[in-house]
Amino acid sequence: MTTVKEMLDMSQDQLDEVFRASPAGDIPKGEGRGTVIVAPGTEFAEIAAKVVHLIAWQGKVFDPESGTLLNEVSPLHLDRIRADVFKDASWFDQKECIVLDYSKTSLLAEHVRDEIRLVSPGLYLGIVFWKKNRTIHFALQFPAA
Repeated sequence: MTTVKEMLDMSQDQLDEVFRASPAGDIPKGEGRGTVIVAPGTEFAEIAAKVVHLIAWQGKVFDPESGTLLNEVSPLHLDRIRADVFKDASWFDQKECIVLDYSKTSLLAEHVRDEIRLVSPGLYLGIVFWKKNRTIHFALQFPAA
């Protein structure tokens, strides 16, 4: 069972392999705690994750009935930056994933597409794309059912 801490300690290639080997899973429901994965496998990864969580991005709140989500952002934990949520082929490896598409819902993030896959119960690994260019990974941890 993969954990967020293990993902922070992995290399970029290891994260890619975990994503590649994982199923799409079900579209999540409710609030997932977000962890940005910058400079994976380095001492900087955990520090960056904590700083970004504190001041910029705390996670995503999914509503599968409406096929949307809102990002939880800022130190005030505001629910902002909407995305459409659906399953489709990944830009990374063309296998099924859950797509978080901002192109029609956000002027700020209109060039962003996130893709997530279930790596452990309640834990998703994501890839952020900017105009089809892969940028960073992130994790979403949902409470145990």
